[in-house]
Amino acid sequence: LIVGYGVARWFTTAYRIGSDEVQLRSGVLQRNVLSVPRNRIRSVSTDARVLHRLLGLTVLRLSTGQEAAGDTAFALDAVPAREVPGLRAALLAESLAAPVDSGGPQGRVLARWQPSWLRFSPLTFTGLLMIGAALGVGYQTGVFEALRDSRLVRQGTDYFQSAAEDTGVLVSVTVAVLVVLLASVALSVSQSLVTYANLVLRRDADLLHLSHGLLRVREHTFDMRRLRGGTLREPLLVRLFGGARLDAVMTGVAGAGEASQLLPPCPRSTAEAVLTDLIARPDAVTGALTPHGPAATRRRWTRAMALPGVVAVVLVVVAVTAGAPVWVWPALAVLMVCSAFLAADRSRSLGHRVGGGWLVARSGSVQRRRDCIDGAGVVGWTVRQSLFQRRAGVATLIAATAAGVKRYEVVDVPADLAWSIAATTSQWLDSTEWAHS
Repeated sequence: LIVGYGVARWFTTAYRIGSDEVQLRSGVLQRNVLSVPRNRIRSVSTDARVLHRLLGLTVLRLSTGQEAAGDTAFALDAVPAREVPGLRAALLAESLAAPVDSGGPQGRVLARWQPSWLRFSPLTFTGLLMIGAALGVGYQTGVFEALRDSRLVRQGTDYFQSAAEDTGVLVSVTVAVLVVLLASVALSVSQSLVTYANLVLRRDADLLHLSHGLLRVREHTFDMRRLRGGTLREPLLVRLFGGARLDAVMTGVAGAGEASQLLPPCPRSTAEAVLTDLIARPDAVTGALTPHGPAATRRRWTRAMALPGVVAVVLVVVAVTAGAPVWVWPALAVLMVCSAFLAADRSRSLGHRVGGGWLVARSGSVQRRRDCIDGAGVVGWTVRQSLFQRRAGVATLIAATAAGVKRYEVVDVPADLAWSIAATTSQWLDSTEWAHS
């Protein structure tokens, strides 16, 4: 029955590429017709798992920028791989029809995966997340309950207890933590290798083509005319080792996750060079930023040191009334040093840059990001002030756009400069009274 139903689905599924729309017809008992206007197609991607590759097939998906799943997702499964270039050319005919003498860079490889990129993989905590997810699944499905009384688990428990008695609890816990970290590193490197090996980012006229994968090969094709900038993401540990990740800010493409990712964690110079090539604005990518002043710096120090301050007061009260263990004071000192480092790094990272119709905003420490946004793609501005921001004389400037994550913030900018920054980026705002308030 299962095989028969699969064969029936194959015979009852068909697609048609018309002059104005693309149709997908499917369904055995209930017929479904999914139509997508061709002018709404934002990107074309393919996904070939191991079995698909062995059979010379792939899955082709169309993206219109809207979240789609189930029957609303336009996906052509088991398309012969040799037909994909022709289908891609037909679906993105307008982009492929760009004039050859347009002056833009054509047919160039912007980035290619290097084995040295694997050194950034353990710094993203992917392995720890995978271990945590496996433990959660095992607990929810009752696997741990079933294995609790097994011989293997009993032997492991007895071995750990005897080792703790011989070497001490601290040494045993340290060894266990090291084992978990080594497993996390191995999982992170393996996941990065399988997912991003053979990555090639290529630009062909007004098309941007990305392919990657060792076993499961994924390909994405984007229309460069819908590019509105890019985001350099620099998690703290990745940044300390000179790395960064590059995301595209593009209309019709989700601004977070794999959908917008052009480069995984890689050398920062590589990510900056690719972004500079895409937007042709080296000043926006690497130029110096304007700091937000002492008020913004004070806010970062106040928020960062609030937690250790409260903990210190509580510990002093406990020590005076009931006594406190000696080890809590070194722990408090470590917490205060880490908080001070976080405050200093957040203050140093905060800044913005405007000019030439572009807005650049940088903020964050643990997850620092530098957003480079084309002012031509901004459709609205908002200046927001909380009670504490009004008292400090700062504000958050929000640029609304149809691309990426839809809103990009300039955090804690001096309130008297917020509207002038917006007017400098968007010339249509210059004639309003807010721009001169």
